[in-house]
Amino acid sequence: MMEDRIILAIESSCDETAAAIIRNGTEIVSNVVASQIESHKRFGGVVPEIASRHHVEQITVVIEEALAQANMKPTDLDAVAVTEGPGLVGALLIGINAAKAFAFANDLPIIGVHHIAGHIYANALVQPMEFPLLALVVSGGHTELVYMKEHGSFEVIGETRDDAAGEAYDKVARVLGLPYPGGPRIDKLAHEGDEAVTFPRVWLEEDSYDFSFSGLKSAVINYKHNMDQRGDEISPTAVAKGFQDSVVEVLTAKTLRAAREYKVKQVIAAGGVAANKGLRTSLESVFAEEGIPLYVPPLKLCTDNAAMIGAAATPMFETNIRGNLSMNGRPGMELKSWV
Repeated sequence: MMEDRIILAIESSCDETAAAIIRNGTEIVSNVVASQIESHKRFGGVVPEIASRHHVEQITVVIEEALAQANMKPTDLDAVAVTEGPGLVGALLIGINAAKAFAFANDLPIIGVHHIAGHIYANALVQPMEFPLLALVVSGGHTELVYMKEHGSFEVIGETRDDAAGEAYDKVARVLGLPYPGGPRIDKLAHEGDEAVTFPRVWLEEDSYDFSFSGLKSAVINYKHNMDQRGDEISPTAVAKGFQDSVVEVLTAKTLRAAREYKVKQVIAAGGVAANKGLRTSLESVFAEEGIPLYVPPLKLCTDNAAMIGAAATPMFETNIRGNLSMNGRPGMELKSWV
């Protein structure tokens, strides 16, 4: 019987300071997240300098709390995992330096994890990953379709050419005068009415799995300006529903087409926008009809957390992937296979 693998994981790529203890890549022993939403709300988005300062204040606290909740000591751990990139460079550096200091002080190996690999592996904390699989990653900074034929194998078959879906949600929310974070508020508004303004669907080339949401965002802004110039009131619910319908239709259709083409056994959704009710409902409907299992993690594992970083680090640890104390923050880090 294999010994348990216990990993302390740290995540600080944006505006959540998080630490978790993960057993064998599938069991959450503890998962602590310190959110900064209240601090960034008045600015309408994440301010990198403020995010970094909060990470400095919280990083030691969340690590100690994760160990305390797990009732563990550093000697119980096998490794330390940390988000290496992508993300805000100042924010990444806080987590990385804390991880390096902890690993050095306790003579533990360190593993640098790609943030998007973390979002994908959040699903391993809910049910086993079956390969080949397709992951739809939708968050504030990323919209990607990733094909995986085995653990650690990542083929990005589609990505956004401009705004990520979550970014477009936040910008449209700002146009509608909704507070930050805008995504959940647009989703809520979209379910409050039946009327929808018709906005374009951007499909790009016929065989492309790439996405583009910049034109859709501009269409919403132009609609609002035209209505304002005519002195007409807009219906925020109709705008939100029309915008969301466009985003969800494109994401769902391209994910379904890719799942068919690549003959996958499993489709998983990952990232903060995977918490969106409209997207979840649409994906569940088409994949139930298609007969391909679809998995979406619970809401607390969709948004940034350290548990997902520990889940991704476990197969890396088992295949002897290690970082070292010269590790640095990599804000533009590409998702590459480690097998």
